[in-house]
Amino acid sequence: MKRETAVLQPAYGIDTQAYWMPFTHNRYFKKSPGSRTLVRAEGAYYTNADGKRLFDCLSGLWCSPLGHGHPRIAEAVARQVKELDYSPAFQMGHPKIFSLAGRIAALAGAGMSHVFFGNSGSEAVDTALKIAVAYHRVKGEASRTRLIGRERGYHGVGLGGISVGGIAPNRRMFSALMLPGVDHLPHTYNAAEMAFSRGQPKWGAHLADELERLVALHDASTIAAVIVEPMQGSGGVIVPPAGYLERLRAICDRHGILLIFDEVITGFGRLGEMFGAQRFGVAPDMICFAKIVTNGVIPMSGVIVKRAIHDAFMTGPDHAVELFHGYTYSGHPVAAAAAHATLDAFEEEKPLARARELEPALERAVHSLKGEPGVADIRNIGLAAAVELEPVPDKPGLRALKVFERGIEEGMLYRFTGDTIAMAPPFISSKNEIETMIERLREAIRSTR
Repeated sequence: MKRETAVLQPAYGIDTQAYWMPFTHNRYFKKSPGSRTLVRAEGAYYTNADGKRLFDCLSGLWCSPLGHGHPRIAEAVARQVKELDYSPAFQMGHPKIFSLAGRIAALAGAGMSHVFFGNSGSEAVDTALKIAVAYHRVKGEASRTRLIGRERGYHGVGLGGISVGGIAPNRRMFSALMLPGVDHLPHTYNAAEMAFSRGQPKWGAHLADELERLVALHDASTIAAVIVEPMQGSGGVIVPPAGYLERLRAICDRHGILLIFDEVITGFGRLGEMFGAQRFGVAPDMICFAKIVTNGVIPMSGVIVKRAIHDAFMTGPDHAVELFHGYTYSGHPVAAAAAHATLDAFEEEKPLARARELEPALERAVHSLKGEPGVADIRNIGLAAAVELEPVPDKPGLRALKVFERGIEEGMLYRFTGDTIAMAPPFISSKNEIETMIERLREAIRSTR
């Protein structure tokens, strides 16, 4: 079979053909990969293969707020590789993972007591869903198997995650593989009522009452859990209406349903608190985390659970396995070392205070784009913001792609999904860098008209 002609990146002679890139328009990318091939990273900046320095407007993929090449983390990883590079995850443990679990549980707040580790946000979500269903089974309520997600929600790409997720392109090709017994709450975005909101919209708390409708439809005795993102990040920085999460919590309590927060994006400081649960003052039964826990250096994720959930499994003979679930790399020692170093940096460098300080600066700057041609909406909370653009007629996604490409020319690495530009800059950014990021975005938006 004749192999397709290899596409070479001019500066480095890279053959890009064999790599099937995730969530990427592969054919389009490989026509001109140089500007989007990253070869170095330091602090809040990447350098691409063309030698262009790019401000990291989304902290990697929401995961590197302490900046790239952080010396504390790099040193911890190097030491750990020499000391204990791998430890079996089943029937064995190592000191750093036990101490890390305790640290993370303590950071999650009162009631949270145990952590089950995985490697990605997708794994964390599927783990939480399995724990939820199994928990009700061991409690004698085996009929509680139904899971409820939310429209426009993103919960990774595992079969559980796409089943409870609500982004159509992620689900369409895999409909035959979806979990049975899944339903969805409506999303909380209404442009007519919420456009250009700063922080939490005032309208929309009543949308949580749709959970009561689903309870009436399916009966509470069949529902295991509700899973939502405190802030919907991948869906375009959709901020929960004031009072919405509180009402979800109350309804779940009323009907014995577990509430899971997917904090893969919001966990570890993106909203100015360690977890979104703390920012919004709502305590879930489980929290999924990933990304920032290692500053993106090494894959790691986990699920934090309340003591009652963990303890429900601790029955029967003590030599028996309580939960038949786990991964080869659960609690990997190198990831644990990176996570400890990341949490040490949080304690000593106070990046959360910095994130809170930058939040109003980002809000002021991004909302200055209101009135620019083609800007349909602007949303923000914590150190995250999104600018929704009017699509090119009959070509959805093209305008944001063009803005993204112009941003690279201007030294900015934005994130786009559909026709939304998302920004979540590193906590180490300066106010000047935040303002420059928005001004360059202004220029990029104007260039597409």
